[in-house]
Amino acid sequence: MHPDLPDPQPTPQVGVVVIGYNDAAHVAEAVRSALDQGPAVGEVVAVDDCSTDGSGELLARLAAEEPRLRVVRREVNSGGCGSPRNTGIDAVTMPYVMFLDSDDVLPPGAVDALLAAAARARAEVTSGLCVRRELPSGSEQPWQAPLYTVQTVLARPSQRPRLVHDTLCVNKLYRTDFLREHDIRFPEGRFLYEDIVFTARVLAAAPRIALVPDRVYVWHVRRSAEQLSLSLDRGRIDNWKARTEACALAYDILLSAGQKELARAARAKFLDHEVRMYARELGLRDADYQRAWWEHTREYLERYDAADWELNPGAPGRLLARVIVESPEPGDLPRLKELAARPARLLPPYARTPDGTPVWSDGLPQVTLTPFLTRPTRLLPLAVDGELHPRARGARLCLRLHELYGRMAEAGPQEVEAEWQCRENGRTAQRATTAFAPSGEDSWSAEVPVDLAALGVGTWDLNLTVRFADGTHRDVTAHALTGAGRLRRRAVPSARHGVLLVQPYATHSGALALRMATGLRGVMKIARGRLRRLLH
Repeated sequence: MHPDLPDPQPTPQVGVVVIGYNDAAHVAEAVRSALDQGPAVGEVVAVDDCSTDGSGELLARLAAEEPRLRVVRREVNSGGCGSPRNTGIDAVTMPYVMFLDSDDVLPPGAVDALLAAAARARAEVTSGLCVRRELPSGSEQPWQAPLYTVQTVLARPSQRPRLVHDTLCVNKLYRTDFLREHDIRFPEGRFLYEDIVFTARVLAAAPRIALVPDRVYVWHVRRSAEQLSLSLDRGRIDNWKARTEACALAYDILLSAGQKELARAARAKFLDHEVRMYARELGLRDADYQRAWWEHTREYLERYDAADWELNPGAPGRLLARVIVESPEPGDLPRLKELAARPARLLPPYARTPDGTPVWSDGLPQVTLTPFLTRPTRLLPLAVDGELHPRARGARLCLRLHELYGRMAEAGPQEVEAEWQCRENGRTAQRATTAFAPSGEDSWSAEVPVDLAALGVGTWDLNLTVRFADGTHRDVTAHALTGAGRLRRRAVPSARHGVLLVQPYATHSGALALRMATGLRGVMKIARGRLRRLLH
């Protein structure tokens, strides 16, 4: 064969470990997505964690027709994901191993992309882009996209501290002997967030890492499922305690291995990701949960030292954590929710000490905002109030930008661009730009026309871009004004649809969004969707 021609039948090199428990509805699709990767996949090891729904029998029938599929049945259910994955590591015979959950899939070409990069870079670990696919809508969101913009080879993980943010184990190809030589395994039994600990053990071993921009994993998110996945079931305080336990263990693993920079980055990630995510949902929980969450979070943050707090001091998660540490009881939850949003929004009131220092509130003058306000305009936590006025003859979106300790006047707000994005399919519609006008001494206002009929049925998120006289801009979302019937559902006559049911609402993070339906069928669809959300 000519040396420049590819081998038409590449040597099987990859074993894919598929784990599942009582997931007969999806496991076959997962297994087939692994087998369909082609001849590079030499084996698929399906580990059934003692299912009782017929999953094991289904896998056995598939294995009878596919010689590359081996089924390993655990005799006792482990209660988690770590033990079955460890079983898979022990069973794999291929030089490389990947992990796949029974309700997810590998997209076409994933293994080839990872394997080619691993060979070129002589990497122990190769990682690619994972996308979160919301079902049943099918809308997709990339996971940790900044890591996967271009092909990159890292001689050691400390060259890219942001690696600690990608705690998934499933979007990666591992050299099997690397895992075995360093005894890198998942926590056994019912240990939630086992990926966080496993990833820390991988990074602690300082592997050579290759990053590729290719899509290599599709993470299916089923929020309306009867049984939520472990990562989505955040309504119990035990879930938060398990998360902090995993993050604490990850920090200790990295620090003990001499990976001090990565350990600091892991603590910073906890503030920017975990604390913000759970703080956005605090308003949904009862008072007992809120008090327990607050107390546990304060106890955990007491472990942070001065160097931990000094890393990226202007980040929203840092300010959020400072408020929690300085407050003995849960308080100011609506403002904290907005600060935890992405992008962050800092709502009024804007307090100062007698000497003029910007602070969180009059009740917490020890929490200074000075580091927060030194950030560039494009990173400031702008507060833009939004209110939609649905009308038969031209709906209007009313926006108000608040002053932020003089930073807005300094930058000079000029105009705002508003666009609506359909949550179901990601389609963007109706970009409109309107000039800002001064509204008193501490705010600027704008009105943007909205063609409701052109938007049509669906759930629409509002995205704003505020542009300033100094040439900078800031991408933000609007804080939904509530009360006094502002978010009341309205039926609006429409020449195109007959009648539109228009429902402005506030998301969990307080952002203004919109649900639209037409006619009786659309109304019933919205009602069913609302019922599902209430139940889950």
